[in-house]
Amino acid sequence: MTLLEVRNLAVEFNTPDGAVQAVKGVDFAVDRGRVLGLVGESGSGKSVTSLAVMGLHRGAKVTGSAVFDGTELIGADPEAVRRLRGRRMAMVFQDALTALHPYFSIGDQIAEAHREHFGSSRKQSWARAVEVLGEVGIPEPARRAGEFPHQFSGGMRQRAMIALALSCEPELVIADEPTTALDVTVQAQVLDLLMRLKDDRGLGIIMITHDLGVIARVADEVLVMYGGSAVEQAGVDTLFTAPRHPYTRSLLDSLPRLESAEGEPLRAIPGSPPSLLTPPAGCAFHPRCPVYAAAPHDGCTAQRPPLLAVAAAHRSACSHPEVTE
Repeated sequence: MTLLEVRNLAVEFNTPDGAVQAVKGVDFAVDRGRVLGLVGESGSGKSVTSLAVMGLHRGAKVTGSAVFDGTELIGADPEAVRRLRGRRMAMVFQDALTALHPYFSIGDQIAEAHREHFGSSRKQSWARAVEVLGEVGIPEPARRAGEFPHQFSGGMRQRAMIALALSCEPELVIADEPTTALDVTVQAQVLDLLMRLKDDRGLGIIMITHDLGVIARVADEVLVMYGGSAVEQAGVDTLFTAPRHPYTRSLLDSLPRLESAEGEPLRAIPGSPPSLLTPPAGCAFHPRCPVYAAAPHDGCTAQRPPLLAVAAAHRSACSHPEVTE
């Protein structure tokens, strides 16, 4: 059952240098009990997309549609969106140390959210904070609830952020780089926790990351973004075994491989991500695209290619005949 459906989402920021189109015409859907992975380089529009869904942009022009369980979020009354945010849809922010308030205890921050949405007493909300900290694996939750963010390790802060997001039992969770700066052991623990909670509660999850290893481990479906647009969408197995867009292929080629010869350099995508203030004409990836470099084609520079079906449940946005034929 579809929980969130986003259609033609666009986000534009006005700056002194001109308009920045941070997201352009993105479509996707999230089902209950499923994980959608949003992947791409920094600046591709992943976090901007999630913040637009949550109604957290200030001063940006947001257009398109984002329907959460039958309720349109784009252009809705801010107070109505605020009542949903935290209660039925929640977000695990990228940097737990800066997302958590340094002057309030972990327990106070979780309890405040519960009081706000349920009108519970301080005693009830504190008991809920202790309960949810225990659910996410914080040892001695009754004691640790009274401690402050700086007294938690990186992995424990991330668990506290997940506890905060889950305290009101939401149906949709957006996890923005939840494993950034964590060692691989703690990263695995955080991902296992999210997957267990997804299975236990039937959560819909949007997992935002640049780490393809994380995507391979947790995602059911993947949306690849580049330059503010979606360039490929497919099931996770299809994306890793039969990618169609040159950018997706380049990302996968950049992964280190066990069979690589000793001393063999890692492969990288040449160049840099495009400026969203002055993006290149046509496909934003064509200045870095190995397919275009080998066989330039006018279609790559004529207009931004739409995301079209290339197989069952598989869409790609590429105009080059070598890829599309």
